[in-house]
Amino acid sequence: QVQLVESGGGLVQAGGSLRLSCAASESIFSFNAMGWYRQAPGKQRELVARVSTSGGPANYADSVKGRFTISRDNAKNTMYLQMNSAKPEDTAVYYCNADRLGIYNYWGQGTQVTVSS
Repeated sequence: QVQLVESGGGLVQAGGSLRLSCAASESIFSFNAMGWYRQAPGKQRELVARVSTSGGPANYADSVKGRFTISRDNAKNTMYLQMNSAKPEDTAVYYCNADRLGIYNYWGQGTQVTVSS
């Protein structure tokens, strides 16, 4: 059973920074892609950033480009989301996602991020 465990969420002031972590129970290379999604109250879950585990550039939502950076530590089986210049509209529950062969999709339990103005 694949497990993804997020951490690092919390309260940050607008303009501040936060780093989210996602620890996977298996090697990152067992997945084809990993990413971060978020869901604000009353809104649909949306893609924040996603990266292929085989290399290549990451994809970012337009709303976070230039502010957020997705990265990973293969040795630790951990993915990160560095959030800089946070905005109140970034407030949401952030979910870690892992995709295997485009068939199997795994989700973490989510971590709350709140950006105060």
